[in-house]
Amino acid sequence: MSDSSPDRPAAPVLDVWCELQCPDCRSALDDLRALRARYGDRLDLRLRHFPLEKHKHAFAAAQAAEEALEQGKGWEYVEAVLGRVEELDRKGEPFLIEVARELGLDAEEFDIALIDGRHILIVDADQAEGKAIGVTGTPTYVIDGERLDGGKSQEGLRARIEEIADRLLADGTGA
Repeated sequence: MSDSSPDRPAAPVLDVWCELQCPDCRSALDDLRALRARYGDRLDLRLRHFPLEKHKHAFAAAQAAEEALEQGKGWEYVEAVLGRVEELDRKGEPFLIEVARELGLDAEEFDIALIDGRHILIVDADQAEGKAIGVTGTPTYVIDGERLDGGKSQEGLRARIEEIADRLLADGTGA
């Protein structure tokens, strides 16, 4: 999931390997908000899905996030779900549809998307790519080829991401 548009010049890319049922990813929300506020369109912040087997609703949540992106509220949906991880744990897929409804999205279309699996290939591809580059947990960040594991600790990660992004922006190298 990406905020980028094809008309925009290349910006440095920050891939965020995330799982929407992960408490550590919820903890990372403040850093993601701060990065989005600081850089805006100058940093292409991309959510990459890495559902973990230990969370039974994570795969459906990843598909729901893709449906939210398709309906124009990807990050808003991701933040809403991550902010209420416990409810997702308890309620499962009905919670994903409830959040869509709260955000004014087409909840019926969400339900259909979860049934027909139209976003499965995106989620599978993200997960396969994550495994290929060594992602083992969430959140994990990748910027300019450097992998930063946020699952152990978030401490210092935003500063390191900013350092790399600032260097890339100063160099004009973009992605």
